[in-house]
Amino acid sequence: MNQSEEHSISIQEQKSKIRERYRGVDPDTLECLPARPPENIYDEDRELRVAVYARVSTDDPRQTSSYELQKNHYTDFVNRHPNWKLVEIYADEGISGTSLNHRESFLRMIEDCYRGKIDMIITKSVSRFARNIMDCIGYVRQLKELKPPIGIRFEAEGIFTLDANSEMTLSFMAAMAQEESHNKSEIMNASIEMRFKRGIFLKPPLLGYDVNEDGELVINEEEAKTVRLIFFMYLYGYTCQQIADQLTALKRPTKKGNLVWNPGSILQILQNERHCGDIIARKTWTPNYLNHKSKKNKQDRNQYRRYGDHEAIISKDDFVAVQHLILNAKYGAKGLLPELHVISDGVLKGFVAVNPRWAGFKAPDYNAACRSVYEGNDSIDSALMPDVAPGDFDLRGFEITRAQFLNPRDKPYILITHKLLKFNLIALQKFQNIDYIELLIHTVEGLLAIRPSTKEKRNCMKWSRLSDIKKVPKGIGSAAFIPTLYELCGWNPNYTYRCLGQFHQKGEEMVLVFNLKEPEVFIPTSEDRNSNDTQPRSDYFGSSSKSLLAYPADWRHTFGNNFYHQSQAAEMAAFSQSQEWNTQNEGVPYHTEHLNVTPPDKAREEIHQIIQDITQEEPYERVTDR
Repeated sequence: MNQSEEHSISIQEQKSKIRERYRGVDPDTLECLPARPPENIYDEDRELRVAVYARVSTDDPRQTSSYELQKNHYTDFVNRHPNWKLVEIYADEGISGTSLNHRESFLRMIEDCYRGKIDMIITKSVSRFARNIMDCIGYVRQLKELKPPIGIRFEAEGIFTLDANSEMTLSFMAAMAQEESHNKSEIMNASIEMRFKRGIFLKPPLLGYDVNEDGELVINEEEAKTVRLIFFMYLYGYTCQQIADQLTALKRPTKKGNLVWNPGSILQILQNERHCGDIIARKTWTPNYLNHKSKKNKQDRNQYRRYGDHEAIISKDDFVAVQHLILNAKYGAKGLLPELHVISDGVLKGFVAVNPRWAGFKAPDYNAACRSVYEGNDSIDSALMPDVAPGDFDLRGFEITRAQFLNPRDKPYILITHKLLKFNLIALQKFQNIDYIELLIHTVEGLLAIRPSTKEKRNCMKWSRLSDIKKVPKGIGSAAFIPTLYELCGWNPNYTYRCLGQFHQKGEEMVLVFNLKEPEVFIPTSEDRNSNDTQPRSDYFGSSSKSLLAYPADWRHTFGNNFYHQSQAAEMAAFSQSQEWNTQNEGVPYHTEHLNVTPPDKAREEIHQIIQDITQEEPYERVTDR
């Protein structure tokens, strides 16, 4: 007998044994032990401790009737069953059913179930219990698994959760309740959008204003004194903490009548555009209708701003100036109204001074400032292809090898990350014993320059520190400016960039110029790369131990720039001319906005006058220290 035949016989024997086994045994040898019958909640012989859950979704007084009717109905309902004992009516009023947030009575009821105080819960409907399917099914299962299990009776749907076939029906009803909430949320959002499009905004109570019978904001003169005092003090140089302390000492009430102030409430008042007469709708939005958590609207939804909606307490220019001061204070710049300065002549013409702590200026502001000093035929681009004279070497077909390919570590460079700027030791040594520098940028040429500075100048940066009695480079934190620099250069914020520099000196004048248009790029290795990074690696080549060292794709087929283009490159051409360098020229102000801001002396007078009106005494001693 071959193996195939043996295998066929073996399978037939297995099948025969299975058939024999499933014919069963002699019924006389078996005894059935009956299961306990399903629980009958109406069994008169068993006492049940019953809890009732009631909920209404708003605090509207008209909902009070629904709330009271639910309580009265279920009190009578429980009393009609002599074997039921009412533990408590757990009720949440003015609470949404899509989230457990703030549903204190609901959570307390669940806790009492775990403590063994409740045998059964009765509620009007699935939507009263929960409009979130996960919460509804989750708590039903948790209560069913307790020993003894606790059931929930949904009166409207006729569902009792301890019934074996209840979960499918309950899941369907819970899904319907959740979808109903979703539809209501969408309808409400659409209604809000239509109102905002027509300039119909919500106007809640605000310090300095009352709401009249037409729903419009009108100035409350007594409260407006507090608002003016806050703005003038901040313009004069006080911090939010100092202003809060001053208002607390003066016993000035908040809108809610509190006499103790904190810096957060001061900041909210300073940032509220309604004090200058405008109104912005939809500053926040709610991404998830289930948890109701709002988040700041960062162009996720349409915003609407109405100018001149109501009478202003603070001038528009003062309000804008305060916003600049707040933004810059975030990065450590205090008491200075930001202003761009651009150099109008000399070898650094068109360069804009950078203050690392000013965040109020964006890429278009730096571009406009750079171009503002060039007029008519005064071209920005200085690199031109020359004509070759007869007998001279024609080097137009030759390239100068890029320094990046010739050990760039021996040359001055700047390393730029999304957090800081850092120069190498070679760059530091070029400036010898200089501890402070000033950073300048030429946005059109794509150049970054540094020149010596002093500690007293407001744009100065400390770029060195002592290490073992030797000066070494120090990282310069510039979170306020670096995002703008990345935007100007079109860089990926997940990458680090290294730009080589050219050092120029004429007598005591020194300047380092870095080319931002030809950077080396360090791309994090795969295990460190940001998941949002979509830059294709095929555009680069090269590698290093910790990251991928990359170069622009158009470098693949060249060793460097054309000889004449390189010799007249912007970072070199200006310094080869015989004109005066004037590298320490101060920049001229470039105003991105022409603001008529209350000057410090005037602000101080206003502060004194307002406090005098409040206290009916001379307050000068109270406001002289900042």
